Amino acid sequence: MILLIINGVPIKDTYAEAFDFLGTRVIVTADTMDWAMEAAREAVGMGTSIIGCGGEAGIEGEVKDTPDGRPGVSILIFALDKEKLHDQLFGRVGMCVLTCATTSAFNGLKSENKVETGEMLRYFGDGYEYSEEKNGATYWHVPMMDGEFIIEGTYGVAEGIGGGNFIILGKDRKACLEAAVKAVEAAGKVPGVLLPFPKGVVRSGSKIGGVNYDFLPASSNQRFCPTVRDKVEDTLVPPGVTCVYEIVINGLNMESVKEAMKLGIRAACIPGIVEITAGNYGDKLGKHHIRLYDVLK
Repeated sequence: MILLIINGVPIKDTYAEAFDFLGTRVIVTADTMDWAMEAAREAVGMGTSIIGCGGEAGIEGEVKDTPDGRPGVSILIFALDKEKLHDQLFGRVGMCVLTCATTSAFNGLKSENKVETGEMLRYFGDGYEYSEEKNGATYWHVPMMDGEFIIEGTYGVAEGIGGGNFIILGKDRKACLEAAVKAVEAAGKVPGVLLPFPKGVVRSGSKIGGVNYDFLPASSNQRFCPTVRDKVEDTLVPPGVTCVYEIVINGLNMESVKEAMKLGIRAACIPGIVEITAGNYGDKLGKHHIRLYDVLK
């Protein structure tokens, strides 16, 4: 049912199915912004989906006021439980930040719930590391060939949300991709949110399992694929649509996800867009229903 139209684009009366997702924030600093950003990019690589990446990660943005006063970049990392979140932090910070020239890594999220990733990574110092206490936090100094890698002992954990989403249906790929890019730019301005796929745009859609292959944990969402519209009885691709993109949004809290969805949907309502809807999967993905009309109030 269509009850809402924005800039001539119908918004379907439906909901995005989201799930509980633990998240954390790491502040990566370095002597220059170039080195801080390089470490951040490396650390969030292959962080698009928990299906094959173990966690989801991305760059939140540049940070002006950092713990050591140097240029900094904030990254967000999400996982399904604390053990997996620790593993993601341990691997991404240990392999990509610790190894990068001039960097340090600090906790960027205040929370009573924590993972002790820094307390484990400090052992890379092989007994030559040392700690200092400052403002109630422990910082480990790990010797490096260019000086020291300083890492905070613990990182705050937020009870976040994963899988907030909306789906853009366009007349052609040019218009649909332009709308998707505009949506990502708008949604990405909200603090505490992550759009985990390449440039925040998802071409593969989301679907639990497979229709024809029961061994698949996930597969292409054929109901939104224009080229097989005639082969899919329950297709969701209406006439005149030749391209569909999904925008997936994770957040450190529900309010941030909703705000990002609102801004993203409104930005995507441009000429050439036929409809905006959302992905839901019969509660197989998660228990949270984020209704588009409630978000857009």
